[in-house]
Amino acid sequence: MSRRSSIVYASQLEAYRTVEKTTMSGRELEASVLAKAALMLKECQDNWEGPDHAARLQKALRNNQMVWTIFESELAREDNPLPKQLRLDILRLGGFVDKRIFEVMANPSPEKLTMIININLNLAAGLRGAP
Repeated sequence: MSRRSSIVYASQLEAYRTVEKTTMSGRELEASVLAKAALMLKECQDNWEGPDHAARLQKALRNNQMVWTIFESELAREDNPLPKQLRLDILRLGGFVDKRIFEVMANPSPEKLTMIININLNLAAGLRGAP
């Protein structure tokens, strides 16, 4: 990660924490961010042949990657309140999502987005307590 990327990431993480404290519960915010990332990917998938597809896909993939990077950094913290095994399971899931994102970047196809979309939406539903 470049120095500029590190600075941008740190400012985004701080913005995430500030919004989390002032407007939503942590779980609500996390669910919302995951759902938004999934919807961005779904829009790309549904409009695969549309104008500016490559730019929209790149933006959606980078957004999703940033969301998961933030989750992974929070889960890796020793003071994270989640049980250790749950944190490890979600970190493994994040590793899978990261790998899939790189696969899509290297060899784009709409079908490859389905798994990422489903993981994001299912995790968002779990965070909201939805069945």
